[in-house]
Amino acid sequence: MPRAGVSWHLQTTVAGTEAQDGYQSRLSDRTRFARRGGSAAGRWVVLGLVMVFAVMVFAVVIRTLLFTADRPPLPPPSDVVTVDDAAAAKRLAGAIRIPTVTRSDSPHFDPAVFARFHGYLQQTFPLAHTRLSTETVAGHSLLFTWKGAHETQRPILLMAHQDVVPVEEGAPGWTYPPFSGAIRDGYIWGRGTLDVKQGLLGILEAVEHLLQAGFQPRRTIYLAFGHDEEIGGSGARAIAALLASRGVELAFVVDEGGVLTKGIVPGVEGWVALIGIAEKGYVSLKLSAEGTGGHSSMPPQQTALGIVASAVATLEANPFPARTQGSKKFFGAVGPHMPFFQRMIFANLWLFEPLLVNVLSQTPSTNASIRTTTAPTIFRAGVKDNLLPKRAEAVVNFRIVPGETPASVKAHVESLVDDDRVAVEFYGDGDVTFSSTPSRYSSTEGEGFVALSKTIREIAQDDRLIVAPYLMVGGTDSRHYEEVATDAYRFLFNRFGPEDLSRIHGKNERIEVSNYAETIRFYAAFIARVAGEGRDPR
Repeated sequence: MPRAGVSWHLQTTVAGTEAQDGYQSRLSDRTRFARRGGSAAGRWVVLGLVMVFAVMVFAVVIRTLLFTADRPPLPPPSDVVTVDDAAAAKRLAGAIRIPTVTRSDSPHFDPAVFARFHGYLQQTFPLAHTRLSTETVAGHSLLFTWKGAHETQRPILLMAHQDVVPVEEGAPGWTYPPFSGAIRDGYIWGRGTLDVKQGLLGILEAVEHLLQAGFQPRRTIYLAFGHDEEIGGSGARAIAALLASRGVELAFVVDEGGVLTKGIVPGVEGWVALIGIAEKGYVSLKLSAEGTGGHSSMPPQQTALGIVASAVATLEANPFPARTQGSKKFFGAVGPHMPFFQRMIFANLWLFEPLLVNVLSQTPSTNASIRTTTAPTIFRAGVKDNLLPKRAEAVVNFRIVPGETPASVKAHVESLVDDDRVAVEFYGDGDVTFSSTPSRYSSTEGEGFVALSKTIREIAQDDRLIVAPYLMVGGTDSRHYEEVATDAYRFLFNRFGPEDLSRIHGKNERIEVSNYAETIRFYAAFIARVAGEGRDPR
């Protein structure tokens, strides 16, 4: 290569190298700048997230600290009536000895027993039967009318039911015979002492005492005692229909349901008075499928039994969505009295509600309070181990939360099963379908709830007691009065510990003598509060 060519080559190479070096230098500068900018942006993002988290934590803590409940001054003890505890206990024991049992199979219903019970009530509470108007409805249910002095306020209705559930033959495990009405160890023993003759007798005891004292209510008070609550409540339906036909519009009804509990609400040490402001509905559905039958040695890919079993498994694997309206009211009442961690959750449901729903879903009792429950209870298929069933069917029971209906439950089940081979029908006995629509929620601000709350505290005389509304998972006769009553409240002044829960419909049903006396004083004070002259229910 000529010298000039070499020189030119060297120059261009050097120049190119210098240019490349300059480019790399400029690229490096831009990369460092970008890295510095990117690093700064990342720091701002992290800082922003930290600030959001800090604000959230601050809000959670502040809301928790502000999540408190005022304890109103404890009212003075009730002096409306004076109760002879021992004499009242003997009268309740006499009622327990009359076995007013109802069963779903009507041939076991004994009208003579109820007539005997009515006679006992008339003999035991003569003033209530002579000064109040009395009627027998639907053959065996009782309606008392205590006419008020004024018509300026809507009437109220106090409820209980006469019937009790059966006892296992031979009554194994009972300390005292279930219909003995034994008074031992400070308790009255027997079927009905908790569900719910203590409520029925307690109401009549209170009315009898008030009549003896010359009390005249300013508003009309109805007493309704159905005869078959345990098997559907046809008596209560008849009384409600009778009142509706007369144009009666009740301010509220008070029925069985909630009680005074201790050691049952987690995180709360003292007494909690639970007032049921709504109750779940009830429906059972029958799922069925047809098969080809034949010998079991040549089965189809899926038998009729397998088809129905698969449908049931689908329902269990896909629970109904949670509805927390009732639970929110309950936790709003008890939450402020719980330890800090639980209080933090209930004070910040806007953040922790999914966590709360997940926790509540893990336990049957709490799961039942937030959703319509699914319970397969009956399965029928096949007659022999080597024969394919020609038909299979399952019965699934649902306890329905307010906001849903038996029809909506059926539609939801059909959607979940999504199998043309499975027929979904309402289940019943013959032509009768057993179902009920959930009640509506009653007001926690209305006269009835406020008066109940104040009277409970007046009788309990415990400044730590908490009054809390809740959703009842069982059913009561009060559901039949929705057309004639604005509100329905479900509460009995029964004191319950964890060991008492199994006594309802179970063995060794009993109530403490002193507690029964409190029940009587509670009803008397409540009547005086809502119907006495010059008494402010608030």
